[in-house]
Amino acid sequence: MTTVWLIVATVLLVLLAGVFAAADSALMSISRARVDAVVRAGRAGAKALAAVVADRPRHVNLLMLLRVTCETVAIILLAVALAPLFSATWIGLLLTGVLMVLASYVLVGVGPRTLGRQHPYRIGLLLAGPIRAIGVVLSPLAKLLILLGNAITPGPGFRDGPFSTEVELRELVDMASNRGVVDEGERKMIHSVFELGETPVRDIMVPRPDLIWTERDTPVEKVLRLALKSGYSRIPVLGEGVDDVIGIAYLKDLVRAREEARRGEREVPLLDILRPAAFVPDSKRSDDLMREMQRTRNHMAVVVDEYGGTAGVVTIEDILEEIVGEITDEYDTEEVPEVAEASDGAFRVSARLPVEDLEELFAGRFRGTPREDELHEALENADVDTVGGLLAQRLGKVPLPGATAELDGLLRLQGEGGKDARGRVRITSVLVSPLDPAETEDADHDEPRGDTRESAVPDHVAGDPTEHAGADRH
Repeated sequence: MTTVWLIVATVLLVLLAGVFAAADSALMSISRARVDAVVRAGRAGAKALAAVVADRPRHVNLLMLLRVTCETVAIILLAVALAPLFSATWIGLLLTGVLMVLASYVLVGVGPRTLGRQHPYRIGLLLAGPIRAIGVVLSPLAKLLILLGNAITPGPGFRDGPFSTEVELRELVDMASNRGVVDEGERKMIHSVFELGETPVRDIMVPRPDLIWTERDTPVEKVLRLALKSGYSRIPVLGEGVDDVIGIAYLKDLVRAREEARRGEREVPLLDILRPAAFVPDSKRSDDLMREMQRTRNHMAVVVDEYGGTAGVVTIEDILEEIVGEITDEYDTEEVPEVAEASDGAFRVSARLPVEDLEELFAGRFRGTPREDELHEALENADVDTVGGLLAQRLGKVPLPGATAELDGLLRLQGEGGKDARGRVRITSVLVSPLDPAETEDADHDEPRGDTRESAVPDHVAGDPTEHAGADRH
């Protein structure tokens, strides 16, 4: 008799798991706008459904927990019921496994989920009340288990769990792209919208070395020429130093001030036309910043690092480019590609390329040889973040275009660049070439490694070495 009751309980639990699976599928298919229309129509259960949809991730996590619990308990009960019926216990356990796989796939996986997608609103209205009531009791447990799962999983994890709406929507977008409903560009754009909430401002800002700025006592006419030359309509103005941004000079204010001066009305000091600068921490999420910029009608913010120093600036255009891709206008110059293959196994890379990526570029060439480990050790011991920083570290000073250096007889680095909008000479890319062991031995007899010769610097870009405040960070 006990065996019969155990089997009955197993069947009921499997059916209950199917109900939770159907509710999960229905909840993921429900539109919030349509739920609002159902509420206005006054249908039974509409208010409960609206409350569930308003906090969809929490209830999806709850339904997942309930379904898994029902299936797990059902497996245990069926195993306890069937094991004594056979002389060999393993036969009962094997039969339990086969039966539960079939039941879970058909009665929990395929059938209920199909019904949930076919009749989402009917099922949602029917089950929203019980789901909401159960959620009051068990949702904290589901949150605790998600925190535990994120803690033991590499990476940042998902704040609302991997079963939340965002993850499901990403999968639906990928499915639609595979079927040709959504083209590749649209798919990337939708994914970019989701990723914007996970992207800190520091990843999209214009970094400090690339800033175009001016000092507080600079004449308006000179600042206007700088704005026109650089193509920027907003110029940060510094007080005591680059970490002291006292305001932003707008191009239209500069033009107005110059016209007033030309008409002889008055000579307008730069400080009189400055607008307040907005400051944001470099850890702020990009989507939060975009909403803040929309609310305050501000298009630029100064990014501050954890020590209170200026890390860079970010504009609303930088944020939009994360969604729609690069936006260029008539003032934009062609950017240096991150990696471009050159001749004889060399690569022309951006000076800001991480050194980890540089190791990957040459891993294939050195793989299976002692030089592979030597390259890894050399880059690790360099204690720099970027290829431009690596060149500067090997030279022992700020690099000029044309300067070359070697990395432990493995790679030759040659700086390339020119003058920026402020007339500062800077490195924008580095030509990295692999060195053959024979070539290295010959070089050892001729000259030491870490060549710091500047004779290769062209006269028209050499400039004053003291101007290199804009050299790449490392």
